[in-house]
Amino acid sequence: MAPSSMPGSIADAARSALEIGTGTARATIALTRSGVVRPIRPERLYGMGRALVRYGYSVTAAFCVGAARHPYRLAVVDDDGVLTYAELDARTDRIAQALLASGAAPGGAVGILCRNHRAPVEVMVAAGKAGADVVLLNTGLSAEQLRGVAQQQKLHTVVTDPDFTHLIPDGPRVIRTDGDGPGTLNAMAEAGGPAELPFKPERSRMIVLTSGTTGTPKGAKRPHPSSLAPAASILSAIPLRAGEPVLIAAPLFHTWGNAALMLAALHGSTVVLARAFEPKAFLDVVERRRCTTIFAVPVMLQRVLDHVRDAESPGEGWAGSHRPRIVSVSGSALPAEQALSFMDRFGDCLYNLYGSTEVSWVSIAGPADLRAAPGTAGRAPAGTTLVILGDDDQPVGPGVEGRVFVGNDLPFDGYTGGESSLEERDGLLGTGDVGHLDDHGRLHLTGRADDMIVSGGENVHPGPVEELIASAEGVREVTVLGVPDEKFGQRLAAYVVRATGSQLDGDTVRDLVRGELAKFAVPRDVHFLDELPRNQSGKVLRTELPGQS
Repeated sequence: MAPSSMPGSIADAARSALEIGTGTARATIALTRSGVVRPIRPERLYGMGRALVRYGYSVTAAFCVGAARHPYRLAVVDDDGVLTYAELDARTDRIAQALLASGAAPGGAVGILCRNHRAPVEVMVAAGKAGADVVLLNTGLSAEQLRGVAQQQKLHTVVTDPDFTHLIPDGPRVIRTDGDGPGTLNAMAEAGGPAELPFKPERSRMIVLTSGTTGTPKGAKRPHPSSLAPAASILSAIPLRAGEPVLIAAPLFHTWGNAALMLAALHGSTVVLARAFEPKAFLDVVERRRCTTIFAVPVMLQRVLDHVRDAESPGEGWAGSHRPRIVSVSGSALPAEQALSFMDRFGDCLYNLYGSTEVSWVSIAGPADLRAAPGTAGRAPAGTTLVILGDDDQPVGPGVEGRVFVGNDLPFDGYTGGESSLEERDGLLGTGDVGHLDDHGRLHLTGRADDMIVSGGENVHPGPVEELIASAEGVREVTVLGVPDEKFGQRLAAYVVRATGSQLDGDTVRDLVRGELAKFAVPRDVHFLDELPRNQSGKVLRTELPGQS
């Protein structure tokens, strides 16, 4: 009897077993191709297996496997120096003991309010060993937002860089990442605690905050994978290789940076981190550390492009002879013009992943896709279902616009507060975006469904207007949004950052749109700004734009 014709519970179980088997096979092939699966000495194999039994498929397990497999390989390189996998394992054992001794685990929540360096990595690994939940705190949150998050997530401890200490509310225990005295992470790593680490601790949850720019962000529970199938999905489109140095420039508190850390540890890579992003330093560290893979957000690529243009650097953009194989971005939209300009200057190494905190990944565009269809969000990778639904909730064909729905190997585990804001259809989750598939299965996004405005009775989406203006000579970056209008209900407003030396004016912008799009798509308001206000993930902060609230 085929699984689809069995009684419900039996059919679901059979289907689940089939999917797990398929995912495991896919993962084995992908990890063999990337060099993770290869012959291993028996004594190291035991330690690796023990780590997986204890901690499941988690970032804690990935670093513990690394400590068993290649203990003397560099695990983390940051502004403070280097740590081997063995050193990281020993330090996180003691930090985990200290967390247990303090009462943070099991069942407690440890907040991490840090820039990119070794401390957040150590705390994530140690929390997994102790059975404490981890809440990744955005470094751009206000004191008021942090107060709300601390109450909502019941934070027991917050590990923080010193420049954020003043933002933390009363209640949680505060552990600083600087210095060696009481109340510091180094002191925890030296002292440890009396408790033995549990062999199989309570499974800690990883909670990522949504990127809302007002109010208290919601906590999204990132599920622990039940297999390596999620990694196989990413590897089907982004060709990572075991042991190669990886620069994670994307914030570790963001879903993308956190996923990059997991993938890097799984591949036994040296993770290169820097507290601050600066284009010249970025190019220099790629060369000095021979990073072959880079995880970033699109606005970082724009800053790098601006740097090499302003410096009138001839030829390719990299600082020296080293050329990374992969520059992978996510977290916000990658404009078509930016993708082409980056590849023209830095080579065809660019990959763009479209997803969100809630749905994980949806699609991935590689260099060939970005060349053939600039601006595409790419194709659904292996093990991913991607459909476009019309107003009747039925799938639509190529070229027809609708709402984007997805299903993959890492389904959303819900918000910590129990609230729900995602559409679901037949097991697929809605991303909240509108777009269409082309004849080659590539996804093209128009924008957020709730960005659609009605101007004088006409439906207008800002996405195509924004893309058109972004392609104009003299435009460095742009965002287009709806604003209230007494006569038409709403109208479009464009916020433009001009390139160095550009004399672009509002009439030129309006004439450009008028010549290509419908009359009601022309932005009546054109604001010129020195820069677009963005959060640490690169998303535009709308409430800080003129006319927005």
